Amino acid sequence: MRRAPKFLLATLLATCLFGAFAQAGDDLVLQANEALRQKDLARLGLFREQALAQKHPLASWVDYWDIGARLTNMQQRDLDAFYARWPGTYVEDRLRNDWLLELGKRRDWDNFRLDYPRFRMDDDREVRCYWLLTQHLGGQDVSASALQAWRAQQRDDDGCQLMAQTLARAGKFSADDIWLAVRDAIEANRPRAAMTDADLLPAGTAKRLRGALDNPARYLARQAASPVRGEAAQVALMALMRLAVSDPDVAAAQLGSWEPRLPRAMAAHAWAYAGYRAALRLQPNAAGLYESAWRLVTADDGGVDWSDDMLAWGVRAALRAGALGAESGPRWSLVLRQIDAMAPADQADPSWIYWKARALQATAPSGDAGEPVRAQAQTLLQSIAGQMHFYGKLALEDLGKPITLPATPAPPTPEERLTVRAVPGLQRGLQLIELGLRSEGVREWNFTLRDLKGDRALLAAAQMACEREVWDRCINTSDRTVDQVDLAQRFPMPFKDAVLAQSKEIGLDPAYVFGLIRQESRFITDARSHVGASGLMQLMPATARWTARKIGLDLKAGMVNDRDVNLRLGTSYLKLILDDFEGRMALGAAAYNAGPNRPRRWRDGPLIEAAAWVENIPFNETRDYVKKVLSNAVYYGALIGNSTPSLKQRLGGPVGPRPAGPAVDKDLP
Repeated sequence: MRRAPKFLLATLLATCLFGAFAQAGDDLVLQANEALRQKDLARLGLFREQALAQKHPLASWVDYWDIGARLTNMQQRDLDAFYARWPGTYVEDRLRNDWLLELGKRRDWDNFRLDYPRFRMDDDREVRCYWLLTQHLGGQDVSASALQAWRAQQRDDDGCQLMAQTLARAGKFSADDIWLAVRDAIEANRPRAAMTDADLLPAGTAKRLRGALDNPARYLARQAASPVRGEAAQVALMALMRLAVSDPDVAAAQLGSWEPRLPRAMAAHAWAYAGYRAALRLQPNAAGLYESAWRLVTADDGGVDWSDDMLAWGVRAALRAGALGAESGPRWSLVLRQIDAMAPADQADPSWIYWKARALQATAPSGDAGEPVRAQAQTLLQSIAGQMHFYGKLALEDLGKPITLPATPAPPTPEERLTVRAVPGLQRGLQLIELGLRSEGVREWNFTLRDLKGDRALLAAAQMACEREVWDRCINTSDRTVDQVDLAQRFPMPFKDAVLAQSKEIGLDPAYVFGLIRQESRFITDARSHVGASGLMQLMPATARWTARKIGLDLKAGMVNDRDVNLRLGTSYLKLILDDFEGRMALGAAAYNAGPNRPRRWRDGPLIEAAAWVENIPFNETRDYVKKVLSNAVYYGALIGNSTPSLKQRLGGPVGPRPAGPAVDKDLP
């Protein structure tokens, strides 16, 4: 009999011991977590001592909860001792994040400078702002990076505001820089943040800006009919933008008289912002508003300073501009101009690669003169064709090629599997998840994946999660591989018999059902969203009750979390939605995610290509959701063997207003 290598025996023994000890200490960890939730620091401290004394596999988490709850009373030596106890772990790095924020609030820049370089995740924008401030205080010129970080903040926080105030007082930010931050805040519909930023401008400016933001129509009406420059022009631009938030058409009407009074670049920005707000509402005039903006932009301007979102919605507005095949159809030249104005990183997004290729094909001159343009379009499509996302599939089909499945890689070897199973961070992640501490377990698992090298290690880690039926970690880990793609891991089919039987009974495509469940819950039967959706198919309580009444199911408390009940309710609701939307999978997925009333409104307007309709979904979450559900369904259809792997077939024909027929079921939640 061949002996196993010593390292394999050691890792196997470590794994077995970890599992046995973990079960014995579950109560200790759960009690510690409950003490944290109740803010019972005395009990939490006792649990910490016990966990450390027992060398519990999750002692690092109990230690983290305890010191985190007392962080405001800690000193650097306490943190250094914690770091020494748990080097290289998730909790070490996450506590460092918490401590850096605390040091920033204390203005303890000496300790901040020492600790920040060891922050591995470096994923906290406020911490980054504090760091840039320390660099400035140390004599370095960080103006460009600081302005970028300040403009990128999504909320008002101490770190970025303190950094901005300090650099502004030091003369490192110009008035134009500050106005850019004010404009960003207005564009994001954050008027309070805009006023905070405006306090860095000369005295009196903030007062004038507040009047413009509180009642933009009145402010604009009171201004004398003469050209405006400098601060007055900036305030007028903010008033026009604020007006566009509430009513793009009113803002556009004002721009008719304000355009000649403003500097050309500002007038162009105001028109584009009105177009952006109109595009978000799917208004038919959105593309025309963007074209009014571009009319003011010349080649000598060196580009525009419009945000990524404004440019993206300019593309979407152009795609939605008119009926298919009509003279007023998609404005392909506007599509090209908007994409070409994007930053290089944004132009590299598959969405814009695909639509640029389509625009080039549509605008290429006929005959030989258009061959270079058509060749460029082909090159763009080929650059993303076959990639495992929505636009990769569309590009492949546009090139006339079938969607094929990647070759199945060799399964992880026993050595690869045992090596991965011996990684403490992965063990802790799975144990936390199995204890019901899913958020903590997911974060521990994902942090640990950073240190796994290569596709083979990722496949082995994914298999480890699959075998424990932790399907979200199975899928998400396998999704990280680059060259070796295991579709069984990326697109697993738990409860296959139940899903196939229920889909057949109710008349649904099981691939579509699997694609939707993968996106909704990652097959976690007890999943619960932040808004209260539950179970495998993430049903809201009201939706579950309505569907149960509709199908004659006596729904009792707690039954919605039962796998089979949830599957029956979810598929029944999905079938009712699809029937309401003529069987259109894209509209059905949008309705399942955002409720049916919104897609009913979103389909009003011109008849447009289904892919362009999906791209114009106003909610980022729903747009991404629909793309992924349909993309998932293509793979599931191929794996089940019940359908041709074609995304275009699932998208169907053009989308437009509801055809004449039976009245809409207004009660459908």
